[in-house]
Amino acid sequence: MALYAAYGSNLDPERMAVRAPHSPLRGTGWLQGWRLTFGGEDVSWEGPLGTVVEAVNDPEDHQVYMALYDLTDGDVESLDKWEGVDIGLFRKIKVRVQTLDGDVGAWIYVLDAYEGGLPSARYLGMLAEAAEAGGAPDDYVAELRSRPCTSVD
Repeated sequence: MALYAAYGSNLDPERMAVRAPHSPLRGTGWLQGWRLTFGGEDVSWEGPLGTVVEAVNDPEDHQVYMALYDLTDGDVESLDKWEGVDIGLFRKIKVRVQTLDGDVGAWIYVLDAYEGGLPSARYLGMLAEAAEAGGAPDDYVAELRSRPCTSVD
């Protein structure tokens, strides 16, 4: 089993049940000193994709809500395909996630592209809905919904 920390659209338990059907939710936590941002607008059909980056200037002011999954080897392979690891869209890194039971080491996907650009309203709404479905606090979901975005026709 590999411990995976989901954020963004993978916070949605129904989405994870499709992408990693054999892997149970272990709990939730926070990635402290990191921030949710967007990038790679040239690789997506609808604009920038969600990713996380370290908040180097003010780490104490940033955190990202995470859902922790114990992934089977088969589900790791499946999720890697969903996230485009094989084509270089996302890459995996190890991080420490703070939980109520203490810090745990887990891996996450980060976008392998430059930060910048505004997400589409539809995509940002999907991320907020996923966070809500994944049990994120109301203020976290509200902050997602209030971010600047663009409309896509």
